[in-house]
Amino acid sequence: MKMVSLLLLLLLGLCKLKMEDHGAESEILMDQSDTEDITTTILRMNNGSTEFMLEGDLIMPRTRNLSLAKSANGYVEVPYVLSSKYDQNEKRTILNAMKGIEDNTCIRYIPRARQTAYLNIVPKFGCATTPGYVGDKQTLTLQKFGCIDHGIIQHELLHTLGFYHEHMRSDRDQYVKINFNNIMKNFKFQFKKFDTNNLNTPYDYTSIMHYTRRALGKNNAVTITPIPDASVTMGKSKQLSDIDIVRINRLYTCAANRRG
Repeated sequence: MKMVSLLLLLLLGLCKLKMEDHGAESEILMDQSDTEDITTTILRMNNGSTEFMLEGDLIMPRTRNLSLAKSANGYVEVPYVLSSKYDQNEKRTILNAMKGIEDNTCIRYIPRARQTAYLNIVPKFGCATTPGYVGDKQTLTLQKFGCIDHGIIQHELLHTLGFYHEHMRSDRDQYVKINFNNIMKNFKFQFKKFDTNNLNTPYDYTSIMHYTRRALGKNNAVTITPIPDASVTMGKSKQLSDIDIVRINRLYTCAANRRG
């Protein structure tokens, strides 16, 4: 009996180490819900990251921001590399999310040839990227078992194009109330208001970049209350909103939304 007990203890120890090695990936799998909104999933997946996360999923860049320039054909080309560690279904989901942006804007994702500035999509810990297009290699992390979701991928792709979360825009106090007393300790900075260029577009509760009303709330408390109608649905979008599309087109002066 003593030998059996010892073996059980050893096995439990090995299981614990295995979970730690994978960033508690097993725990993430058990907690995942098909009905969970993308904000909750992103924040949960990034919990425990060693990177400093602005707004929950933005890794602060170590290089200067660059602007995306149009090519001779009038499109804004984003070279990318998609990790071979993704399986075919995962690659298809990522590429379909890219296509959803291409179909409505002049953004074009092209496989990297020899470009030094490109988007490197890898299955590391969490769902996160650096804000805006940066020099050299820009990393977009989309972890397996959690981040391979159409809405999450489009959310992160918009970050790479220079967009921040909707609830942090400069005029947000006219449209939402931030309940700072309900926010979890050490996370209030993720609700800071920025001096943003809103591209002459209205505040968008349906934006794929909007947090949910209980994001980072203590004991699931409400952290964002819509004004004036508290019943407004926000943070539940699974794809680009109409205003998201308008903003991309205005930022990159897209004259035509045709494919080609």
